[in-house]
Amino acid sequence: MKFEESQLLQGLPKQFFASLVAKVNQKVASGVDVINLGQGNPDKPTPDYIVKSTQEKVTKPINHKYSQFRGLHELKVAAADFYQEKYGATFEPESEVAILGGSKIGLVELPWALMNPGDLFLLPDPGYPDYLSGAALGRVKFQTVPLLEENNFLPDVDQIDEAVAKKAKLLYLNYPNNPTGAVATREFYEHVVEWAKKYHVGIISDFAYGALGFDGQAPISFMEVPGAKEVGIEFYTYSKTFNMAGWRLAFAVGNPDIIEAINLIQDHLFVSVFPAIQEAGVDALRDPQRDEEIAKIVARYEQRRDAFVAASAKIGWQAIKPGGTFYTLMPVPAGYTSESFADLLLDKAGVAVAPANGFGRHGEGYVRIGLLVSPERLVEAVERIGKLNIF
Repeated sequence: MKFEESQLLQGLPKQFFASLVAKVNQKVASGVDVINLGQGNPDKPTPDYIVKSTQEKVTKPINHKYSQFRGLHELKVAAADFYQEKYGATFEPESEVAILGGSKIGLVELPWALMNPGDLFLLPDPGYPDYLSGAALGRVKFQTVPLLEENNFLPDVDQIDEAVAKKAKLLYLNYPNNPTGAVATREFYEHVVEWAKKYHVGIISDFAYGALGFDGQAPISFMEVPGAKEVGIEFYTYSKTFNMAGWRLAFAVGNPDIIEAINLIQDHLFVSVFPAIQEAGVDALRDPQRDEEIAKIVARYEQRRDAFVAASAKIGWQAIKPGGTFYTLMPVPAGYTSESFADLLLDKAGVAVAPANGFGRHGEGYVRIGLLVSPERLVEAVERIGKLNIF
């Protein structure tokens, strides 16, 4: 028997990362030593103190049972304490914190939870491709807001048509930004809060790279800004801060109405997260080693950034130096599209990069470099590209 997918599934956008991985795997299978700079997966292990904590928590029989539907109270308290310590933002653990099996879940399910079919929300362009999955699954409409290099890749909310602003239910923001590496300013967030209040638009801050700021500058949280909790929420994931991408643990903080909507939809989709991982998540936030381990991770990415930027400058390829994340956005040379240039680098240099048009129309003209290999391999990748004599 043959079973057809539903119209809902048929309407999902093409999975950008899946097609990228397939191209790389095909090249590797042919015997090429590919330097993969197209990925967004942390390449180093989770800090030992978190692994050891998890090993201990897994042995507890109580953790072999179903989790509490809305997550462990202890983790919500730890998340609230973390935000108070790091960002000076205060949250009531039960009503203003939600536990998630990775922030992607929250970002994709939010349109189901807060919007009705046909409603409108606003997405950054370029932006994380899975935001579009939320639009398709929620059967809602979206419009994109351009992130332009001349504006430091910050959206100019004043340029959003007033009729669109009045109709929009949500605006997604992501700083430090994937794919551009841009960071937000306090002034920008203050203006966003004013704009959100004027048009009654919920602000959804995707703070996935919240720990990864360079040059001694810690990224600002949207929740640091007065009024932010009134107008929106922020997602914080363990994936990047603690190299825990495969563990699938995150939390959201902010407006209690939005937090309740997240909790309610998750009551029907999940039985929260494996309790042992939640308990390890408490230790990850509270252990005295936390800041030292995070500093090591940040220093590693900054070293890689500097090595890549310096090497690319030597061949005449000028980087858009990122203020955060583990990405560097690079301009495509004249005569190429993002896609054709990425294909050329893979075919002729054995270097995989992510064409930034996969993140939206305004990503055209750029490729994204993942700083997820050693400095030596980054330099080697640039040297291979230099031999193509493009620049």
